[in-house]
Amino acid sequence: MLEAGKLAASVPEAILEGDPAVDIRGIAYDSRQVKPGDLFVCIKGFRFDGHLFIDDAVERGAAAVAAESGRKVRNLSVPVIYVPDTRRALGLFSAYFYGYPSRKLRLIGVTGTNGKTTTTYLIKSILESAGCKAGLIGTIHNMIGDQVIPTERTTPEAADLQGLFSQMAADGCQFAVMEVSSHALSLQRTAGTEFDIAVFTNLSQDHLDFHDNLQDYLEAKASLFSGLEGQGDHCKAAVLNGDDQHSLYIAERSKAPVITYGIHTAADYRARDIDIRPGGLTYRLEHAGEALEVRLPITGYFNVYNSLAALAACRAAGIEPAAAVEGLSKASPVPGRLEPVDLGQDFAVMVDYAHTPDGLENVLETIRDLTKSRTIVVFGCGGDRDKGKRAVMGEIAGRLADVVIVTSDNPRSESPELICEAVGAGVKRTIGDKYWEIAVDRRQAIRRAISLAEAGDTVLIAGKGHEDYQILADGIIHFDDREEASRALEERLEQE
Repeated sequence: MLEAGKLAASVPEAILEGDPAVDIRGIAYDSRQVKPGDLFVCIKGFRFDGHLFIDDAVERGAAAVAAESGRKVRNLSVPVIYVPDTRRALGLFSAYFYGYPSRKLRLIGVTGTNGKTTTTYLIKSILESAGCKAGLIGTIHNMIGDQVIPTERTTPEAADLQGLFSQMAADGCQFAVMEVSSHALSLQRTAGTEFDIAVFTNLSQDHLDFHDNLQDYLEAKASLFSGLEGQGDHCKAAVLNGDDQHSLYIAERSKAPVITYGIHTAADYRARDIDIRPGGLTYRLEHAGEALEVRLPITGYFNVYNSLAALAACRAAGIEPAAAVEGLSKASPVPGRLEPVDLGQDFAVMVDYAHTPDGLENVLETIRDLTKSRTIVVFGCGGDRDKGKRAVMGEIAGRLADVVIVTSDNPRSESPELICEAVGAGVKRTIGDKYWEIAVDRRQAIRRAISLAEAGDTVLIAGKGHEDYQILADGIIHFDDREEASRALEERLEQE
């Protein structure tokens, strides 16, 4: 519990109107979730403006309200804190309310277009193998040690994020590892959060429905590194992919020492003699004049990069190289990332989250290298999202797969048929005389792909990965690619 005046003082330029001694018991940004004694922070969202729900919040027991400067709130029975930016203030209020919990943890943030989830899982595996308790915040779920907490977005809203950090610290976590999305950085969800180590995986086209252009997208990512400063005692570090040209831009803006990793260019952590096989990969890690053999029970060329990033980040956190390599060898497969669906059939079925041009290209190239015969891909693109990548992803699929089935992903408010046609336009440019079709119903598309598969083929179902839902115009339904693939395989095996 804190007094409103002390909470207001935690945000520069805040102006409090009303009783500063009012007790604040919690912080809320959704009027429907307000509890008696809460500070209600008015956030202007994409669809709704929290300032319109102040009366509702007060009726539910809000003890004070935070509003943006210039939005004069009249005749209110509770104190009002005026701030220039309520999104940023939400993070600062929450960090102060919970006692700046990120400073009680060694916090590692991972940002980039692809590879965030796998890299955070690998970092957590290394830390726990070395005897450190770690929390995880990311796309699939949040974790406090072994406790799993459901998640709604890659990076939680600021108040929820600070609450998670507080729980982690109270539960004895020494580290927290989190995916940091460009949306979260742009929307100030990490305001009040102090990172010790920031990791950049890569950058390619994505989220251009939200960002004005690729440069704006890059600026959002770079802000994580320009903010690598604070009051903690821990050494800071920026871990960058030396093979990605955007790392140069980020390095110039980093306020922490830069550590690089890569394959093709000279780097602080470099992989040599790479061997990719269906059951995993190996390579020789070169660092500081020494060499160690790395074994990872997860396949894919892109996972060489993810593991290098994890190794470099953990070394910056104080984990010895040999212990870090040992932790990688114990890593578990990440849900929905090249996840196999195996019922004993004589062809492979893999489910992957690849939903960007670069992600789809990487996973298709990996599967082509590991497949004896044909590669069959089922994929689509989400609605109400970056339309520019639809034909691009179609071109990639047409070029790299032997059979292409375009289907619905999460169409949201858009027509699934029109989205598929846009993707199909790209497929036509590169498919040549290979087979392709549009099957709008995703369930039927998966069954179609499995019915076409022959011995030695690989069926890739891409785009949704771990997700167990599909977002349609009229609501959300349960849908899991892994479940659907299993059912389709059962039906086929019963008929054989």
